[in-house]
Amino acid sequence: MGALVTAAESPSASTTTSGATAAPAAGAAGAAGGTDPSATRTVTGPTVQTQWGPVQVQLTLKGGTITDVSVLQKPSGNPQDDAINSYALPILVRETLGRQSAQIDMVSGATVTSVGYLQSLQSALDQAGV
Repeated sequence: MGALVTAAESPSASTTTSGATAAPAAGAAGAAGGTDPSATRTVTGPTVQTQWGPVQVQLTLKGGTITDVSVLQKPSGNPQDDAINSYALPILVRETLGRQSAQIDMVSGATVTSVGYLQSLQSALDQAGV
């Protein structure tokens, strides 16, 4: 996006991922009984541990279309985290909904959070088969 925030994150942080879950939304058929490709479902990506804290994304899909993105976990605990998240996360969510994929730009000044978001997002998309 090219936009900057005053508080910058280190681009050299490492990340690791943990387990992920997928849960069908109310009314969606379970995997054992087959799934309705047009059903609304929720898929949760793994929690990605970043230098600044965990990031986890949850998607709501109708068929193969992402209809909502929720950030379940994000770095927190200090004003800098809050400033970065309040700026960067809405951009990442908007880009995800617009592009319908994880092929989105990272947010300048929020590199670590962006990397964690993208890793959790890609895993959720993989689980959803999108």
